[in-house]
Amino acid sequence: MTVEGVAEIAGRALMLIIKVSMPLLLVSLCIGLLVSIFQTVTSIQEQTLTFVPKIIGVFVALILLGPWMMNAMVEFMTQLWSNFSLYISG
Repeated sequence: MTVEGVAEIAGRALMLIIKVSMPLLLVSLCIGLLVSIFQTVTSIQEQTLTFVPKIIGVFVALILLGPWMMNAMVEFMTQLWSNFSLYISG
């Protein structure tokens, strides 16, 4: 296996990580922004107020997007394992 091949696999893996994690990060970011705006408007300065909505939002996003995320990761691993003979032969 050449250095270029390893770099290509690593690049694909990093892109998959970004693609799979981005929806959860965006949900957390949006909820955090909304709670922050709410805290600013109401002058509530409770630091723990942001955690519960974020946890609930990320949990709901995982329930909704979990099958898609798992399918993307399984496809990547299946592709890696199906080409395994190419990696050790060259």
